[in-house]
Amino acid sequence: MKNIAVGLMFDGSHYHGWQVQRNDVSVAGTVEAALSRLCKHPVKAHGCGRTDAGVHAERYCFNFKTSSNIPPERLPLAMNSILPPDISAQCAIYAPDGFDANLSCIKKEYTYRIYCSRINNPFYNDRACFYPHAPDLEAMRQAAEHFVGTHDFAAVRSVGTVTKTTIRTVHWYDVEKKGCIIELRACANGFLYNMARAMAGTLIYVSEGKIDPGDIPGLLRQGDRRRLGPTLPPGGLYLTRLWYEGEIGEMMENC
Repeated sequence: MKNIAVGLMFDGSHYHGWQVQRNDVSVAGTVEAALSRLCKHPVKAHGCGRTDAGVHAERYCFNFKTSSNIPPERLPLAMNSILPPDISAQCAIYAPDGFDANLSCIKKEYTYRIYCSRINNPFYNDRACFYPHAPDLEAMRQAAEHFVGTHDFAAVRSVGTVTKTTIRTVHWYDVEKKGCIIELRACANGFLYNMARAMAGTLIYVSEGKIDPGDIPGLLRQGDRRRLGPTLPPGGLYLTRLWYEGEIGEMMENC
């Protein structure tokens, strides 16, 4: 059996996340159906991580095992002839036998996008969080700096998944305004359930003066989810970068 890594993009608006669901349409279920049809045998897609319902991916990686002889370079076009238009395979490559898209991932970057304007823009519906107020970008940047480093992030995790530890390392958290869009880019060695959306909501509370930027370290140490900001809607969240070693890492940077 060959192990193949695939780079994917998807608009998650109409999917119940990546993970296969018993009664809901998922990205993984849709991808597995297409690959099973192409490969002429059942396929299990191993993703680089779960995404919540409605979350998008500009870069996503999964791997699967197959006995098919379809060359990886031909696989994206073949998949896209079957997949719906809101899911698109971008690249594919043979992977080492031990490669796992989730376990082999070194770090990930999520970007949360906020549309700041007094008037809503329907073209950003389910693609950015509408926020009709002037943000305090400097306060948000000051607060974001306190997320960087190795901390216990239980205070920005929603209950719902079991994990061995809530300690994660955030490599950077950038706040940038591009026109009416604010981008909150967080890179970490891993993310807890709803962590990226809760950190974004906390920065909104900071912008509104409900939390002082200097209070963030103490609030993280307390670990009380109720003391920090809300979990923002999923439509504003995108998985934007992934890091792997070797050729798969190069593929994910360039596809």
